Amino acid sequence: MTPPSGLPNAMERPHFIGIGGAGMSGIAKILAQRGAEVAGSDARDSETAAALRAHGATVHIGHAAGHLADDATCVVVSSAIRADNPELARAAELGVPVVHRSDALAALMDGLRPIAVAGTHGKTTTTSMLAVSLSALGLDPSYAIGGDLDAPGSNAHHGAGDIFVAEADESDRSFHKYAPQVAIILNAELDHHANYASMEEIHESFETFVARIVPGGTLVVAHGQEGAAEIARRVRGTEGLTVVTYGEEADADVRIEKITPRGLTSEVTVVLDGRTITFTVSVPGRHYAHNAVAALAAGVALGIPAEDLAGAIGKYTGVKRRLQLKGEAAGVQVIDSYAHHPTEMTADLEAIRGAAGDSRILVVFQPHLFSRTQELGKEMGQALALADSAVVLDIYPAREDPIPGVTSEIIITAARAAGADVTAEHDKESVADVIAGMAKPGDLVLTMGAGDVTDLGPAILARLSH
Repeated sequence: MTPPSGLPNAMERPHFIGIGGAGMSGIAKILAQRGAEVAGSDARDSETAAALRAHGATVHIGHAAGHLADDATCVVVSSAIRADNPELARAAELGVPVVHRSDALAALMDGLRPIAVAGTHGKTTTTSMLAVSLSALGLDPSYAIGGDLDAPGSNAHHGAGDIFVAEADESDRSFHKYAPQVAIILNAELDHHANYASMEEIHESFETFVARIVPGGTLVVAHGQEGAAEIARRVRGTEGLTVVTYGEEADADVRIEKITPRGLTSEVTVVLDGRTITFTVSVPGRHYAHNAVAALAAGVALGIPAEDLAGAIGKYTGVKRRLQLKGEAAGVQVIDSYAHHPTEMTADLEAIRGAAGDSRILVVFQPHLFSRTQELGKEMGQALALADSAVVLDIYPAREDPIPGVTSEIIITAARAAGADVTAEHDKESVADVIAGMAKPGDLVLTMGAGDVTDLGPAILARLSH
């Protein structure tokens, strides 16, 4: 199959509102690589914006009606863009079509063999494992990932091969737009409370996603995760759909026989089609091992030899913000984690605990979204009890307005009730000093959350160096 080299309709001169975002920047990069005249705007300048400029894109800083060129062929938005954005208003005046990010991504997949990676968490890691391993095998896939692999702007690529690997985001139901040949469901849990009122709504949304798999396609699904297993039960028997389960359970189709921690890596043994395969996963923790097996099963469903793919998965060495080592100073390692849901927080803390030995773990946690804190704040606090000490910042609002009575205090109270040593810190700029006063040689510091807490890693390292 020859990949499409042209541009989807109306994508010749796209304008992205919020072009620096993880999902938006990836689509913009692929379009630029395909020859589009890409332009856009973002609230602030960034390394991602600079990377896009290097690909020929025009990136404006700030939002203003004048940023939208009169000859733009479409405006691309994400669900985070508010209706009163001046560039959106200008698009309406000019009659320029507005395209949701998911529709633009779906158009880029057209004519290829897509793998869509879905789940409440683990999507970026699993998508990245596939992108890196397929590239290592010389298959040159296209991909769009929600995080950078190794450098700003490395979250997407227009490849010469016929495979397209993409994250499938359930948060706003945008994953209903894709028509994958292979879909992965890593897990399904109640999250994104502004869009889903119940677990039943989550299940129904994932069922709609599964119904989009092309006839003859494959669903790869976690056998041991309750939410994902429920979806598998509901769709099993669908005509034209192959369901492949993976997990540590004896009746999983791809059975994980053993996960052996080796410092900051793991050795994983699986049984697949009667064959036993052992390979290395270059990031610590049981959940990352499961992500790697999901990637393996998806690649095999596309016809890639299991042994080849297993060896190539070991080439994956992590993605920015997923237990990424930011550096070491004064004998203290600083690691960054994107975890913001209690399940993710627990998994990352357990992974670090397994790799840390007798070292203390100090966490700087920034809650993400008022709605998530309202619904899951107690569980976040309980997760923080896995650390030796934690500093909790104010809630990062992202796209939300405050909810009366919802503050980080919900998390702090629950953490203390679970026996955690927790400090509240309302001034983010003071965190480096606070951690410097707490940390001792041999400690591990984990900056954790989906907001701008990631910026604190370098500041903490600089302060520890003095």
